[in-house]
Amino acid sequence: MMTLWQGLCHLPTSWHPAIGRFFGKLLFIIAKSRKKIAQANIGACFPNLSKADQQILLQNNFTHLGRSFIDTGIAWFWSDKKIQSKLDYEIIGIDLLFERNSMNGNLIIFKHSQHLELDARLLAMNAEIYGVSRKHNSASMNKMQEKGRLSSIKDTADKNNPRKFMKWLKAGKNVLYAIDQDYGWDHSMKLKFFNQEAATIDTTRKIIDAANANLLFLNSYYKNKKLILEIESINHLGLNSIELAQKINSLMEEKILQHPSEYLWMHRRFKSTLGKNFYR
Repeated sequence: MMTLWQGLCHLPTSWHPAIGRFFGKLLFIIAKSRKKIAQANIGACFPNLSKADQQILLQNNFTHLGRSFIDTGIAWFWSDKKIQSKLDYEIIGIDLLFERNSMNGNLIIFKHSQHLELDARLLAMNAEIYGVSRKHNSASMNKMQEKGRLSSIKDTADKNNPRKFMKWLKAGKNVLYAIDQDYGWDHSMKLKFFNQEAATIDTTRKIIDAANANLLFLNSYYKNKKLILEIESINHLGLNSIELAQKINSLMEEKILQHPSEYLWMHRRFKSTLGKNFYR
């Protein structure tokens, strides 16, 4: 299976969209649980869309899910040289990672796009990047995931080990952290996301204050087959923990709305608020 995956990823890049569409259509048929979760999330987050338009968004979302196998494979299996020569991408605002008046680190919040792994790889090829992640449920997949990520990222810390990534921030490092998932009520509060109540991590204020770190946001999307990464500062002055957490949710929502089919709708984002039965 691994050999097949690597082989597909090393096929000509002109083939990649077609491969993504094929796997997207296949998964749309066989990945029934993922489909049900995505369908429920899209229905909750886009109530003003007609059922037909919701279905189109769902189908496009699965096309990007299919393409994510290629994007993740590129991130994990390709060399830096091959990526630089074969992949069309642009990073806007990368100067923010180097423009420091002091040794302040950068906490870089980003969303769960379907091409998240490739986003991180590209950024880490152009700057010194550390990451916050969680272990995969499968031991073999976790090993492969860790190996793939460490091909460019300097190191990763489990989200339950804040001391490790706090140390990096205090040392002036760049730390990637995707916080737009439902991690339960530990260190979370109930805030709005697409006008739905969602369990939202509320420790961002505490992290940047304790580490004296800058707060940045990384957005990513495809534009005419070119992968765009945009980095911007998040103005957090005068905001308390709740206000900042809600501002980040609103920013996530704004960016997702620009390219909704690229977002990871297969995650049970509202399981703590709407209940697990919502996805059955």
